[in-house]
Amino acid sequence: MDFPSYLGTMPMHAITEIYGEAGLRERYRREIERFAPPDRDRLAAALELASQLHREDRRVREPYVNHLLRVAIRIMHHYEVSDVDVIAAAVLHDTVEDHPGELADLADGPRHPGTTSERAVAALAERFGERVAGLVSAVTNPEYDPSSDKHEQYREHVRTSLDREPWARVIKVSDFTDNGVGVIHTTGPKVERLATKYRPMVPVLRELVGRPDTPLSRLVKQHIFRHLDLAEERFAAILDGR
Repeated sequence: MDFPSYLGTMPMHAITEIYGEAGLRERYRREIERFAPPDRDRLAAALELASQLHREDRRVREPYVNHLLRVAIRIMHHYEVSDVDVIAAAVLHDTVEDHPGELADLADGPRHPGTTSERAVAALAERFGERVAGLVSAVTNPEYDPSSDKHEQYREHVRTSLDREPWARVIKVSDFTDNGVGVIHTTGPKVERLATKYRPMVPVLRELVGRPDTPLSRLVKQHIFRHLDLAEERFAAILDGR
């Protein structure tokens, strides 16, 4: 497929609509071209592993890998992040949560002790280093207590895990931005369920992003705040218009 020279400046929703997965993969390839070969190879390997693990997954009307690509591209292009560990973790951020068993089985060394999720994190550490594995672990939701409200447990986990991991906040807010945009492409009862889950997270993420130790520039933080405002408007339209 031929892609235009201006693909690198197109909004990601436009790339998704016009060119689909192939366009997002090409955009990712262009973004990582600026890195030296060892780092570029690590980022290509992260996408290869994520594609393998999520190969059968779908997100509404598109391959799940599209979501992972958008999260990573947003971090590189809009958040101006050049930290390879953070970008790799963004690509891999759902692997432990969605495919812990398959990921754990890919470990090269002896079988690690612990839960399946812990072994999956260890497998990531083998391939991409402890820091990447730690960032993925920080944005991975734990198993929830069925006797308590799942959404409140989710919010508390985000507050606690991101409080001590400034770079994980960057991954989570890109993930949240993509999820917030994705709500408008969802139909049926799932729309209200997602809006109910995500709407209370807007002020939580705004406070976390605004902290002095969140490693983003002032202009990037302002950019994120505008997107959080847009997400809040969309959630309000869904929930307040019932």
